[in-house]
Amino acid sequence: MHVHTSDVARLYQTEFIRSARAVGVLWAICTLCFGIIEVVILIQPSWVGTRELHYQAGTPPPQAGTLGLFEVCVETDWPVPECRGSLDTLTPLPAFQSPAVLVCLSLTAVWASVGCLCLFRFCNAATVYKICAWLQLTAGFCLALACLLFPDSWDCAEMRALCGDRVGSFSPGNCSVHWAFVLAMLGVLDAAILATLAFVLGNRQDALLPDDAKDVTGLLLSP
Repeated sequence: MHVHTSDVARLYQTEFIRSARAVGVLWAICTLCFGIIEVVILIQPSWVGTRELHYQAGTPPPQAGTLGLFEVCVETDWPVPECRGSLDTLTPLPAFQSPAVLVCLSLTAVWASVGCLCLFRFCNAATVYKICAWLQLTAGFCLALACLLFPDSWDCAEMRALCGDRVGSFSPGNCSVHWAFVLAMLGVLDAAILATLAFVLGNRQDALLPDDAKDVTGLLLSP
């Protein structure tokens, strides 16, 4: 009976390790995708865009375009919009310097967690998971602050030129939020989910370690 119980426990442990590895691979892929999404959020000039407005015949149509952290793009007769800004030098628009810096910090934290994936070959898996979890929490916190500060910075010359004189803090005037800003808000939720999953995987890995190994590698970074 004792031998049979040991075999069953060993079987369950093997299946658990396989499931944890599968979930870990999925988590790593999602972390890499989140890093790519952060790059898109940073460089895309589609955080705010003009609404479709009706105007009287014989009057010039209102200006249409989009705005991001680094550029303002205005639609022209050409298929490609005319963009003004400093994306090449990564110089944000003056009013959006704080959100741009926060998004850059978030991007750095996410790609640092991606780089930590290489540590699985050299370090304890539970420790690596918890390091990545803290980095992803930091990324989500910085991105959440950027999403809060961006609407507060709408009362600026760039927004008034694109969205009219009714622009104010948290009031976009003739504009509305576009997909890049929505993607940034979803990125906050994504960071929270990935960090939670990393903590769970790290604690599960700790459960598989012997007691003497836990004392060395598990307790230092336990949440």
